[in-house]
Amino acid sequence: MAQFSKIEWTHHTFNGWWGCVKVSAGCDHCYADAWANRMGHSVWGPHAQRRILGDDHYRLPIKWNKLALEAGERHRVFCSSMADFFENNSQLIEPRQRILKIIEQTTQLDWQVLTKRPQNIRKHLGKDYDYPPNLWLGTSVEDQHAADTRIKYLLEHDRAAVRFLSCEPLLGPVDIRKYLAPNAKGAKIDWVIIGGEAGGNSRPVNPLWIASLIRQCQESGVAVFFKQWGDYLPNHWVDGDGKRRKVIPVFKRNGDEILMARVGKKDAGNVIFRKQWLEYPETPFTR
Repeated sequence: MAQFSKIEWTHHTFNGWWGCVKVSAGCDHCYADAWANRMGHSVWGPHAQRRILGDDHYRLPIKWNKLALEAGERHRVFCSSMADFFENNSQLIEPRQRILKIIEQTTQLDWQVLTKRPQNIRKHLGKDYDYPPNLWLGTSVEDQHAADTRIKYLLEHDRAAVRFLSCEPLLGPVDIRKYLAPNAKGAKIDWVIIGGEAGGNSRPVNPLWIASLIRQCQESGVAVFFKQWGDYLPNHWVDGDGKRRKVIPVFKRNGDEILMARVGKKDAGNVIFRKQWLEYPETPFTR
């Protein structure tokens, strides 16, 4: 049986800038775009000015690293929830290099860098980039097309500490078995995050898509993290509570319907097969 990290993590989120360009169906209801607009920042689109954050903000990871050292712990940083770290944009050359230097300096922090543009990673890291052991590289995979388009570029980075997928929002069935086994260079996907969509126009996720990905990871001994259902749960789980809910049919391959009820992200939670799947990959620091 595969062994996964059981470390209790402290989580941080760091953004060097805000703004991006939508590139695929997973971006249709982008929470970051909506939040930026709500805050009065028009930073989305190819011609928009990105919002580069100030020096005080860039000093935060140094403080987090110090706290982690004092506590004798490793902390995790999710990088660029309000942007795409590997977007091709001349405004981002300097802040991206600044963050890469901070990652090297903050050796007690494990940095999760997620992108929908893994084909750009090598260009922006450089041919001779010396991958620090605290850098995790990931790509978003919302459907099979995204999987087959993006994962091959992520696997070029065989020296990254962790290569991970964020299958969120999951918009279709995905078969990633061939990416969960080592390739010719020994690189494989080490961690899979799964999640449904939440928000005003959220789309329900078919339970069969979630179940399939969890089984694929189990069969391959790869850590899997089911983050959330999103706004919808199978209707039979919430039937009979007396509440009127929006119900949407999701179709199985054989034509049978699965009814999904909109209950909201908080009430939907993240339980499937009667348990939470909260596995983390092993790293050089947890083996």
